[in-house]
Amino acid sequence: MDTEGTYDARGTRGARPVPRPAGPPAIPPPPAHAPGNGPALTEWLRAPRNHEGPGVWAYGHVERPAESEQVPGRSVLSGAVISLLACVLVWSLWRNGYIPYWRVPLELFTPGDWWTARRLAEPVPQAADNALEIYQFLIAGALLYGFGRLGNWRGAFERAVQDRSAQGRAGVALVSGFLVWLLVWSGTLPGLDMVFMLMPQSWLTGGGDRITAAFVAYTVYGLITLAIFWPFARLGRWGDLLRPGRAPRRSAEPPRPGVAAPAQDPTAPQVEDWPELRAQGLVELADRLSDEVRSGRMNDVDYTRVRRAWRSVQADPSRLAPFSEAVRQQASAACVHPSGDRDLPVRSARHDLLVSQVRLGTVDDSERNPHPRRGSGLALDPGLLGTSLLAVGPPGAGKTRLLVRPVVESLALQALTGQAAVIAVAAAGTPLGPDEMYDVIIRPGDPASVHDLDLYGGTTDPDEAAAVLAEALTGDLPEVDSRRAATALAQLLGPYHVAHGHFPSVPDLRELLDGVPTALAALREALDAGGHFGLQRELDARARQAGAPGDPGVALADRVAVLDRPAFAGFFQVAGPGTGSGGDSGSGGGTGRTVRPFSLRALEHPVRVRIDLPERAHAEASRVLARLVLAQFTASAAARADRSLFACLVLDDATRTITADSLRSVQRLRSAHAGAVLTLRGLSDVPEELQTALFGAVGCRMAFSGITTWEGRSFAEAWGTEWVETRDVTQRTVFADQPLTRAIHSFRKLVTGKAVTTDAVTVRKVERERWSASDLAHSVPAGHAVLSLTSVRGDHAPPLLVDLRS
Repeated sequence: MDTEGTYDARGTRGARPVPRPAGPPAIPPPPAHAPGNGPALTEWLRAPRNHEGPGVWAYGHVERPAESEQVPGRSVLSGAVISLLACVLVWSLWRNGYIPYWRVPLELFTPGDWWTARRLAEPVPQAADNALEIYQFLIAGALLYGFGRLGNWRGAFERAVQDRSAQGRAGVALVSGFLVWLLVWSGTLPGLDMVFMLMPQSWLTGGGDRITAAFVAYTVYGLITLAIFWPFARLGRWGDLLRPGRAPRRSAEPPRPGVAAPAQDPTAPQVEDWPELRAQGLVELADRLSDEVRSGRMNDVDYTRVRRAWRSVQADPSRLAPFSEAVRQQASAACVHPSGDRDLPVRSARHDLLVSQVRLGTVDDSERNPHPRRGSGLALDPGLLGTSLLAVGPPGAGKTRLLVRPVVESLALQALTGQAAVIAVAAAGTPLGPDEMYDVIIRPGDPASVHDLDLYGGTTDPDEAAAVLAEALTGDLPEVDSRRAATALAQLLGPYHVAHGHFPSVPDLRELLDGVPTALAALREALDAGGHFGLQRELDARARQAGAPGDPGVALADRVAVLDRPAFAGFFQVAGPGTGSGGDSGSGGGTGRTVRPFSLRALEHPVRVRIDLPERAHAEASRVLARLVLAQFTASAAARADRSLFACLVLDDATRTITADSLRSVQRLRSAHAGAVLTLRGLSDVPEELQTALFGAVGCRMAFSGITTWEGRSFAEAWGTEWVETRDVTQRTVFADQPLTRAIHSFRKLVTGKAVTTDAVTVRKVERERWSASDLAHSVPAGHAVLSLTSVRGDHAPPLLVDLRS
């Protein structure tokens, strides 16, 4: 389905379309592989997604239960054993008559002649024996209940079987019930005789019928056995094993993060059935798409892309007809990306396009992280990247492999679904994926490069072009005022653009900045020929300022000279009259090479762009180009008329790229539905006076393993402090006054070699740094990073220690 100009940049339709590969086939071929090695598309769609907080990998996330102050398992089991031994001791003393007056409460509430006759060895009524048996049963029950609560026998049982299966739990409960049954049957525990004493004798004799009497007796035995095993059956959850079709419950243990919740109700409408289309009466389209899902011909990119196209139809009903036609003819290939790609050639990370997330790693299960986030997956999405991200780590820490590559890959997938545009800037040879992963690849200095970079960002406004170019050329020079540099460039670019209909090329601009008389004279003649006499004043002003103290012209000319090298011949060409920087092609400036100029004005399209800088051979030129791309990106992202696409710039190495003006521009990206990812080898690559502003300009900060303590100090200050509870234990020597006590203490000191002490515990709340500079420098393991997150909505996540290898 054609976008009908909805996402086209201003002035890019018609004669100046966005640069893209050759036209796609009518029906793109299906992807060569499924989305990664993950689940099937139907399982992926039905999986629960829990957005517990910023940065949580929502796919299959299970909320971690609240942290409970549980007693260690060893203490629980030892307490239960001690209470059981104490119960056996008291039981033995009671049964052997060593506890006096235990019958006094019974004698107070029963006739006294019963017990007088018993003391005189005279016959007593049956009621007295029954009362004594019941009383003994109550005492035994009170002892078991009291010591059971004191030793937490149930908790000890739960702790003992928490790691066992449901069958193991039921088996332990069965063995425990059998032991109690033996104690009752042997008479050690009262209760059996009491039951038969309380039953009518006529029932036990069966009215003289032996069969009836045996039936009654065995029935009573069965009921007693059932009563004994009933609590153990509940404790062992036997019902879960005996009921068919019901999954046994696990022991009371915290669910493991990443384990999906139970499946959805099968009677409810499934997402792969496209209920939103059926609700609008488009049953035919819904059936067609559902068949594509279940047959495996649709992948996650197709589903997300078609779903987004349907949302655009809901926003603009006039698109319903082309959408319906595209789905009928192409099914899962409908509304395909202009490149014709329906997936990336390879994926190196886990992606969830339904929520636009890419998984980076797992939050470390340690005390340094908040309890709810321990063990959960950590992911990035446009809502977080919209606040921009700064990552600092030494070479070899894994910034490119563990952060930049997954983020670029995720944004490229979102571009295929029509949701994002990505510009990746890195040194030539950086592994950011195969060339087939991108629509436009710009390689300055490489004669084989098909695309070229527009030096002026596609603008026709001389003042805007001068401001962006001045930022790129002199933004890192503290002795040069960027505003004066922009003014100096505007004094030359304005007249040149009016005289020739386009901006000067790199050699021409260098000659103008150097004040070459022939170049200035030719420009004046062109202005006079066109009748633009008023612009002569601009050239006069530039001539007066040239050579004056503080004139930025010399610095501008020196920086332009690094781009005017033989290796860059044929690059940074400008379009002639009648065409713009977004034209289809241009001449290679005497090299015979045909190039396609690319302008960052194309950010209104879902483009995937990679710029390979010649870092090794032309380091200074690479820094200038990096600043140029950053300045053009911030200006183009803010100037977009259609901000429905998330635009992101990824700088694999932002060394000497950060300037005061660029920081202010990066801060404004949040409101423009755009963001930037900046990586640094060290904070020394940024001027010291800009380091604090840099941490304030970005919302997400990431410190890799191996940073220095002075770099960690900046992170520690940015992350602030928190209130924590501390326990101070003070040992004090015990001085005894009694001779016997002093002798015991002396003997203990002789045996242990330590004086007798007592511990004084002080609990207080103190304010401490979340992560100190020393911890960041020495306590972050290899392959880990400490990451804090802020979303565009203002949600925060504290610094988290993340394992990027899992």
